[in-house]
Parts: sequence; structure tokens; C-alpha cells
Amino acid sequence: MKIIWLGHGSFRIETAGQVLLVDPWLTGNPMLRDDQHEAAIAGATHIILTHAHFDHVIDVLALARRLTVPIVGQYDLMGIWGETEDVTTIGFNKGGTVNLDGPNLAMVPASHSSTFATQDGLRTAGSEVGYMLMSEGKTLYISGDTGLMADMDWMGDYYKPEIGILSAGGHFTMDMAQTAYAAKRYFKFKTLIPCHYRTFPILEQSAEKLAEALPDVTVIEPQVLEAITL
Repeated sequence: MKIIWLGHGSFRIETAGQVLLVDPWLTGNPMLRDDQHEAAIAGATHIILTHAHFDHVIDVLALARRLTVPIVGQYDLMGIWGETEDVTTIGFNKGGTVNLDGPNLAMVPASHSSTFATQDGLRTAGSEVGYMLMSEGKTLYISGDTGLMADMDWMGDYYKPEIGILSAGGHFTMDMAQTAYAAKRYFKFKTLIPCHYRTFPILEQSAEKLAEALPDVTVIEPQVLEAITL
């Protein structure tokens, strides 16, 4: 399994012959140069969406059409897009699991919001979610944008993920201290990759505090387009 950060909350995951783009934000992403966009999306087989805020969704429809790949996400939003946006979708809901031609993807709760702007104001777009990705004998927890929540208790106990990609930038999501707390209390990670940080000055800029708080966990600060092989 190769986990490749595209900056902010965006990832490319290569596993079991599939290339999964998670919340691929290209347009205006301060962490991803324009000349890196093609490498980021090359060979993609699926797009996985956690929620509808602009920094996660702005490129999703255009990429799905261009790459002719399905968008995988929360049932309500996928249903609307499948009917109105000329894209293929795989819609399911919290508690469900789908097979992505090899990897299995389970949808789990997140605690955030999921809205988009229209000329009539903000509109809700389904609900925010996270995922457990089960592939190659490993389980990876992709938190999406989330705050601390009690649901992490059963999620850690039931799925037992050994790898975590957790939002940790603060202000909009958990910060490094809260992510460390969640990792200690609810999970038994071997490897933890922070995300949704460093993008803007308002967010945390370093995972040093996270690593110091978790001496028994390998905390990896990702670098854009550098593969983490697990």
C-alpha cells in the first residue's frame, strides 16, 4: 500500500491494483503546484469523498468526468449527482461497506459539517463521513474532517485500524493535541499520518507535538507526492 499526500486533506492511495483519490483538491491548493496535478491523478480508478466543503469537493465532478471513474461517497449526495451531473457514483451510508474492485471501504461517522455555497446561500450536501479502508491485510482509518467524538471508541474497537490518516490542523478539525488524545484513548495505531494542516497560517504547522505525545506510534509527517509505503 502506498499513501501519497496531495496536500491539505487530499490523498492518493495505491493498493491492490487500484488508485484511490481521497478528496482530491487541485484547483487553488497551496500545497500542490500546477505542474504536479497530472502526477497526482494519473491512473486513478476511484474518487472517494468525505464531505462537500470546497477544499475537498471543488475538483471532484470535473475529475470524475475527465477520468471516467466513479465517485464514492455518502448516499444522498451521490444520488443527486448520479441523476444530475453526468457522473457515475457509488452511494452508500454509515455502517455500510462497498468493494472497490479489491479494497473494501466502510463508511463511518465524522463530526463536522457538509455544505456548499449557492446563490441562495449555504446548502447541506449529505453528511460528513470518514472511512475504514481494508486492503492488503491492513486497515486504514481515514478520518476526514472531524472533531473528537465518542464514536471513535467503537470504531477503534470494531475495525482495529493499525494505520491512521487523521485531520490534525485545528480551527476546523482536531488539533495535534486532540489527535494525540484520540489516538491514545480510542486506537492502537502503528502508523499515524496527520493531515489538514500546514496549508494556511491559521492551521497547525508541525506534527512535532503529536509525535512527542505518541512515542509508541510511528508518526509520519507527509510530504507532497512522496509515497509512504506500508
